[in-house]
Amino acid sequence: MSATGGTPGVRSAIEELAPPASTDFASRAEYGREARRRTPRSSHAGWAPSPDRPDPVAMLEEQATTRVPELVPIRHARMLVSPFTFYRGAALLMASDLAGTPVSGITTQICGDAHLSNFGVFGTPERKMIFNINDFDETLPGPWEWDVKRLAASFEVASRYRGFSAEDGREITLTVVRGYRERMLQAAASRVLDAWYDQLDTARFMEQIEAERQAKRLTEKQVKAADANLAKARTRDSTRALAKLVEVVDGKMRIAADPPLIVPVEHLVLSGQTRQQQEEWAQRLLTSYQSTLERGHHPMQEFSYVHMARKVVGVGSVGTRAWIILLRGRDDGDPLLLQAKQAEASVLERYLSPSEFDHHGERVVRGQRLMQAASDIFLGWERVVGVDGVERDFYIRQLHDWKGSADVEAMVPSGAKVYARFCGETLARAHSRSGDRVAIAAYLGHTDRFDRAIAEFAVAYADQNERDYAAFADAVASGRLEAAASV
Repeated sequence: MSATGGTPGVRSAIEELAPPASTDFASRAEYGREARRRTPRSSHAGWAPSPDRPDPVAMLEEQATTRVPELVPIRHARMLVSPFTFYRGAALLMASDLAGTPVSGITTQICGDAHLSNFGVFGTPERKMIFNINDFDETLPGPWEWDVKRLAASFEVASRYRGFSAEDGREITLTVVRGYRERMLQAAASRVLDAWYDQLDTARFMEQIEAERQAKRLTEKQVKAADANLAKARTRDSTRALAKLVEVVDGKMRIAADPPLIVPVEHLVLSGQTRQQQEEWAQRLLTSYQSTLERGHHPMQEFSYVHMARKVVGVGSVGTRAWIILLRGRDDGDPLLLQAKQAEASVLERYLSPSEFDHHGERVVRGQRLMQAASDIFLGWERVVGVDGVERDFYIRQLHDWKGSADVEAMVPSGAKVYARFCGETLARAHSRSGDRVAIAAYLGHTDRFDRAIAEFAVAYADQNERDYAAFADAVASGRLEAAASV
């Protein structure tokens, strides 16, 4: 991993480690202890903006220039809902702020947007359901601490949004960092393949939930709710999505319009292209992207194109081009829905090394395959020239495959604490596969010094997020930014 490019202060702090495959475990551990001496764990505590901190509203305005103009007000409306939704859309702002914080110099593949809503369950190719990170739009090699700080701060922001006490919020952020540290220590001490194969499937998930009930940290009602949510996620597949998103028109399946959130391709003004030209564009995308799939003989070869529509997704991603593509296998009862999502440069690239991959769809897919325990078999990438003549990068994946995520609106302190530990442990698993788990574990150590430092950082950064949210809300109120009435 190169440490060239990006912000000079960060580049000088990030030193390249020996390859993670090194068999000299003792020297890797010593590197981590030496990093601790260079950058004490306590140095991560707190946060204060620099005098020359960029205007957060101006940064969001700049980010909007590459997005679909009519969708940008929807993004602003979703960010305006609460400080927590604002935080979800403010990955660029936090990347800028993290660039000025201390780093250990130990580099790994990072998610880049590791907030609590970017974790959840999904199905593996072996038809197991696992809990893992599920969004990699910003992934890039970088300081592992940045992911930990963004994740911990997201729990503090969410705790305030839910009205938890300051004491509960601190306990939750301490729990997420403790989960990360203890899982990393366990990975460092594990046999090599045990560390690489480690994952949290739903059987282990429910075992841990039941253990929390027996320890009286969760109620029977909460355990049943968790089990029900997993069962519900298992129903979220292409067949369920078909019933929700697809209608039959003149005997043919079509993605139903729900403007402005879902707009069938024939309803868009696309430089005067005919329906046939639009379909040819989609078919070229689907045919050429197959060369990036991991399997030579792939089920994708047995599906044919039916229809496509533009879909608004997420919070931070709103305004980037995202298509849902309906495919047909044996017959109409054998559907598949894919998502082709535009990939731009990671927000981290302004402050770290540019990606080694020229194709940003490939950057996303490679990072996801490295960090996840198992990935979607339909995950791939393609670069295509749009109907407007502009070349853009996309990555492609299944739209629904047993996906489920935490409901922030329903969180209570006890449940949030358990979920925080799951997220912290899951992030540690991802970092231990893509970086040097031995060095990171040696840096973290067996005390809670790092945990406490990050908890202090989370409180201070949540304060900053509230100030940025207020400035953003003022910009909307003044007319500087436009927010849609409906989201």
